[in-house]
Amino acid sequence: MRETLPKKIAIVVYYNNINKYSFNALIGALDNEKELDDIIIYFARTKEELLKELINIAEKYEKIILGISFFTTQLWEIYRLVKTIRKNLETKILCIAGGPHPSGDPEGTLKMGFDVVFIGESEETLIEFLKEIRNEGDYRIIKGIAYIDKNKNYHYTGKRYPIDLDEYPPFPVKYNKFGAIEITRGCPYICYFCQTPFILGTYPRHRSIESICKYVELMKSKNLTDIRFITPNAFSYGSIDGKTLNLIKLEELLKKIKEIIQPKGRIFFGSFPSEVRPEHVNDWTLDLILNYASNDNIIIGAQSGSQKVLDFCHRDHTIEDVYRAVELTLSKNLKANVDFIFGLPGENKQDIRLTIDMMKNLAKMGAKIHTHSFIPLPQTPFAKKDVGRINKDIQNAIMELTSNGYAFGEWRKQENLAIKIGKYLKNGKIK
Repeated sequence: MRETLPKKIAIVVYYNNINKYSFNALIGALDNEKELDDIIIYFARTKEELLKELINIAEKYEKIILGISFFTTQLWEIYRLVKTIRKNLETKILCIAGGPHPSGDPEGTLKMGFDVVFIGESEETLIEFLKEIRNEGDYRIIKGIAYIDKNKNYHYTGKRYPIDLDEYPPFPVKYNKFGAIEITRGCPYICYFCQTPFILGTYPRHRSIESICKYVELMKSKNLTDIRFITPNAFSYGSIDGKTLNLIKLEELLKKIKEIIQPKGRIFFGSFPSEVRPEHVNDWTLDLILNYASNDNIIIGAQSGSQKVLDFCHRDHTIEDVYRAVELTLSKNLKANVDFIFGLPGENKQDIRLTIDMMKNLAKMGAKIHTHSFIPLPQTPFAKKDVGRINKDIQNAIMELTSNGYAFGEWRKQENLAIKIGKYLKNGKIK
């Protein structure tokens, strides 16, 4: 039997600042796959660079795979981009999509012009997919993808088992791409406005200390000693259930990283992209920040000043937890940035008043309010909830706090986008 010759394949990824963390994990997964070494990967940071790259390599490869990961907030930008690419390079490009929006809305994503959607975490899926492409196989047999067939029928090949983070690098070392290290995947807190538990599961999986330190050492060898982490809840590292803290394990991690990156290296923990839950803020967790981290602030998720709204959102913490967390944080001479989401489902005038009062109280204490508008997201319980303009009283309170230096954020930009997204999730029409 004649051995199949490998196809000349290139992958081009839209590696912009918003979505690069997703691609770090995916392309990193290919690092140890010797069978795929002959596949060349190009990284394009802007739309202009992406189009130029695709045109430049169009004649050099038998197959070009364009990979795009995106959030729901990028829906229209990506729709226009794919439309442009299809117009200029229709026959040469196999367009694949993954990330939060495609995972939550795979059929809608396919209708945007993509050939294949990768659903959920896709390290194993991508490896199998590329092997099928390379060996002239049928990628439709692998699990974790969705596609539309020639008869315009939608197909989903089924859910994959969760991966072991230790099996894969957090970023593509081979391509000299580094960044925040994902230390935990999955979240037990099923907040109804958040996609994380619905896409990545409710059982937390932690990258081992040995694995994390291995990549910290590698970063240090490249003189990269500012260390950041990706996690849905910073203080939950090492916890079996994600709720009961394992501070011995967490301190062991921070201590070992500190030893590696000394004398000038810095750890950023509890700030973006590793925020904290209010009920996990205590003397011990804050002392870990003070003893090992370089950030002068932590980001605390409050979301609302109404306990009724918090309970409706399934937040699983109290208003008192937030006040206690802020008071304790400030007492340790750390800054407290507190997240609030405006326009949450179920909110009435009394809830709005409670939220305004809480924001002002926290500001008086010395905290800063990080402002957000509620954005409905696919595959969440709030996906099809009504979205409207932010209440005028809240708008006035935000502007007052902002003018006095006590609030910041892009709530107004998010408000306009949220209304468009809400309409799309209800009627499926992107145009």
